[in-house]
Amino acid sequence: MARLPRLTLPDQLHHIMQFGNNHQSVFRSPPDYQRCLQLLDDQARALHIDIHAYVLLPAQFHVLATPRQDNNGVAIMMQALGRSYVRYFNDAHGRSGTLWDGRYRSTLIEASEHGLTGMIYMDLEPVRMRLVSQAVDYPWSSHAHYAGRRTDSLITPPDFVWRLGNTPFAREAAYTAVVQTGIASSNHRTLSLAMTRGWAFGTDAYLAEIQKKTGRRVSPGRPGRPSNRVGS
Repeated sequence: MARLPRLTLPDQLHHIMQFGNNHQSVFRSPPDYQRCLQLLDDQARALHIDIHAYVLLPAQFHVLATPRQDNNGVAIMMQALGRSYVRYFNDAHGRSGTLWDGRYRSTLIEASEHGLTGMIYMDLEPVRMRLVSQAVDYPWSSHAHYAGRRTDSLITPPDFVWRLGNTPFAREAAYTAVVQTGIASSNHRTLSLAMTRGWAFGTDAYLAEIQKKTGRRVSPGRPGRPSNRVGS
């Protein structure tokens, strides 16, 4: 079956992910993680893409972003980042050949209803993979920025985070609480499927709007539609 064209639109929230070839590690040392984040920062600034959240895992990485100008901005960013990082990684570790598992994957998420779900999903990946016991303990994600543990210049907080509280302390406390609560298992399954299949993730009204703008089918059908509940 032919792959569907990627869903990408300016001013829409994108969940982007890239995997290592054959599940191999793409980050082996702290400088690897740091180089990838620097390349992401450079490309996002050049292409006017807001980076809202990220998590870099040993064999994959996820990014939550909003392109502000160009329909092709995300694709250009990911292609440039991928090529530059492979050159760095191969030189640093004395290797050659393919690093990535084909092209990156992405999906659109309805920011107002499910943006937090996307961020919580990413923050909890290191916990699900048993790399740490708590999201705040993982050094290579944006969670610590939103929890008030450090300031990350790469991050542009989205509107739905600003609505969590009227002060930085209130927002940090509220965000920490929703991550600790987690997301509904049904939403986790549906978002995972959307990311791997290229479906949009949101309410019926949002899906209808995106389908009208893109001209392609954006969901597999009614079964598995995400709920509006964040907590499990």
